[in-house]
Amino acid sequence: MTTPLTLTPGRGPDGTGRLAVSGEIDMSNAGDLAEALDSGSGPLVVDLTGVEYLDSAGLSVLFAHAERLELIVPPLLEPVLTVSGLADLVTVHGLGGAAGSRQ
Repeated sequence: MTTPLTLTPGRGPDGTGRLAVSGEIDMSNAGDLAEALDSGSGPLVVDLTGVEYLDSAGLSVLFAHAERLELIVPPLLEPVLTVSGLADLVTVHGLGGAAGSRQ
């Protein structure tokens, strides 16, 4: 059974936008993620630690916003971000010591 996507916007202590994401991101709800990312401007920290599944539709949304994102990810997503190349484009925290290169 699919875990519903939950998007919780907020602000970090320094005022930077944050978006906590949980559930599964796939083609059925990638548009919701895109809307959430499109609704703001400037740097955005996206916390994906609650994400259980991420398919190519979700990756496409993240790639489209890569220039402004910083990702916090669970170990489950490490291979997906690494193989797709997204980890080379954004700052990534939580990749078991193999953090992304873009700062």
